[in-house]
Parts: sequence; C-alpha cells; structure tokens
Amino acid sequence: MNAVRYLNELLPFPSISSVSNADVSRCLLNQLSALGCRTEWSEYQDDSGVTKVCVSGRLGPDQGHGVAYFCHSDVVPVASWSFPHSGPWQPLQQDGRIYGRGSCDMKGSAACMLAAMEAVGQQSLKQPVYFVCTADEEIGLMGARHLVEHSAMYREIVANQCRGIVGEPTLLDVVHAHKGGRALKITAQGRAAHSSTGKGVNANMAMIPFLAGVREICLEIEGHPDWQDQRYDPPTINLNLGINDFNYALNITAAQSVCTIYFRTMPAIDADQLMNRLLALAASCSLQTEILFATEPLFTDPQSDYVQELLRLRGAAASRTVAYGTDGACFHELNDLVVFGPGDIRQAHTDDEWISLEQLDQGTSLYEKLIRHWCC
Repeated sequence: MNAVRYLNELLPFPSISSVSNADVSRCLLNQLSALGCRTEWSEYQDDSGVTKVCVSGRLGPDQGHGVAYFCHSDVVPVASWSFPHSGPWQPLQQDGRIYGRGSCDMKGSAACMLAAMEAVGQQSLKQPVYFVCTADEEIGLMGARHLVEHSAMYREIVANQCRGIVGEPTLLDVVHAHKGGRALKITAQGRAAHSSTGKGVNANMAMIPFLAGVREICLEIEGHPDWQDQRYDPPTINLNLGINDFNYALNITAAQSVCTIYFRTMPAIDADQLMNRLLALAASCSLQTEILFATEPLFTDPQSDYVQELLRLRGAAASRTVAYGTDGACFHELNDLVVFGPGDIRQAHTDDEWISLEQLDQGTSLYEKLIRHWCC
C-alpha cells in the first residue's frame, strides 16, 4: 500500500507546532516533485521567530474546476506516550494499525492523497489536482492565514473555484460544517512580595470579579436556546476557562494572573456580541485584554450539488457536522468545501495515536475515485 510508504516517510519528523516544520515540508516538497507536480514553498516567521512553511503542489493543468486537497504538517506535543512498542516518532505497523504522533491527525490523510495522486498520474488529467499543506493549524490556523494572503497557488485554486476537501479525520464521512472559535487572554497585574510582609499586591484578587462575571455568562449561554445551534453535537459553544498565576511558592503574592477563554462559534450564534461582552467585562475590572485568534465556522449547504455529488460517490446517505475546527475556516473564498478524511478524530492527540490500515486503504481508494471522476 503506497499510503503506508508515504506515511512512514512523514511520521519520523517531530513537527510539533512550537518548532520549525521546514524538514517535513522539504520531504513533502520532494514527494510532490517526484509525482511531477509544480510546487510552491511559502515561508513565514511565527511570533517567536521560528520559520514555518506551507507547501503546495499542482498536478495537471492550471485551469479547470478540479480538486483542491488541504492538510497540515504540524502535530500536537507529546507530553506522554503510552504505546510500549515504539516511540511517537518511530512509525510501527501492528495489529492492522500504524502508530505514531500525527498518524491520524493528519499525516495519514496526506499520505492517502499522495498515494491517490500517484495512482492516477498526471498524463490522464484534464483538470488540476492541488495538494496544499499548511503549518500551525493546531495553534490558531496561522499557516492557513498566511497561505490565503501570500500563496499564488492558492489564488489559482480560488480563481478556478476548485472542489475543496479538508482531509481531517472524519472516518471518511462527508462533513459539511464545523464550528469556529474565539480565543481571548485576560491579564491582571499585581506585585510580588513575601506574603508575611503585607507589601505585595495579589493579582489573583483582581481577577476574581472578572471570573464571577464569566461564570454568570456561562450559565446564561449553556441554558438559553439563543446561544445554541441544534445542527451540532454538542449544540452549545463550550466556553472553556483557563487560569494561571505562574507562582512557584505558597508564600509569595502573585505578580500576575492570566485567564484564557476559548469558545466555539456556530453560524447561528453572534460570536462578536459575546466577545464584546467579555472585553467590556474585563475593562470594567481594569484588566488587560488580548484577542489571540478568531476563526469562523465552516458551512456548506448540505443540499448543494457538490455535497450531494460527493455523497453519491462516497455511497453515503447524508453529510454531518462536527464540533472541532479546521483550516477550512480560512478558506471561505471557496464555494465548495467539505471536511473528508480517513481516521477517527477520537485517535487524534492521544498518547498512543494510530490510524488503521483499513482507513488508509479506503482513504486512498476514495481520493483516487474523486480525482478520476472530477479531473480525468
């Protein structure tokens, strides 16, 4: 199975989001070049000055509706790894699975598309096939944002209005919609001192009124239908709260208290209204605010010709929604866009991450089928 070969080449790269993905991107560039693709290397520096890369390739002509496949090369960190037979960067095939960080999310999907492109070849193509791999998907979709602003090949995709596929794991179900997200950082400043002196100012105390207000907002949005969208499971925005004062001793007053808020948005929800309420609450408590990122939901009409044709090709009765987000939130210029990839999202980010050989085989076959149907 060629997908296994491609995946075994990609998994050894420890391409966690905090480091450069240049090495795995170079591997992808070589794989695309070997297939005969015209390629594009789009480089940027993240907020920490680390080099990140988006890699794109086009097989076939530069005109036509074709297919555009999107994936990302970054993976989540490995805080622990429970699979005893190999490490997170050592791919191992066992019991019908391939283990390794990123095998499911989402190097396995990329391997399927590369194998499908290899199976079809460029000689029979009458419409273009695009392969696009971003960086920093796991930490705010920064690579996708860079791609939209700076990639000439992405501009081709938009001009051609290609049929878009985000290859995140869906067990090869057709997903026509997912949630977006908003992330906010709230900071209270204090003054560190030994707590016995009474000279310190505890930043956590300044944060308490804000947290009380957030609790009231949470109770409201979790219990009121105006803040829910029944097309999703769960139908709520799942506001998540994080607190950290970075204190290393019990007897030191906290010099800083940081609160992070992340909530998921849906088309029927006014996310900006909620964000403005949180910002106003923070201002009333004299706290510093920073919007970390804001992404929109993905929604394609499930009755559209594209979704219905894809369902027929897949042999499925209906598409569905998911609660997580993808790079697709940035690709709103494409009229036809779905999430459709091998692997189970329940295996993503786990400490024994794996993808089944069956999903790799089915993913390759279905991607090949789509290419032959739409591009040959």
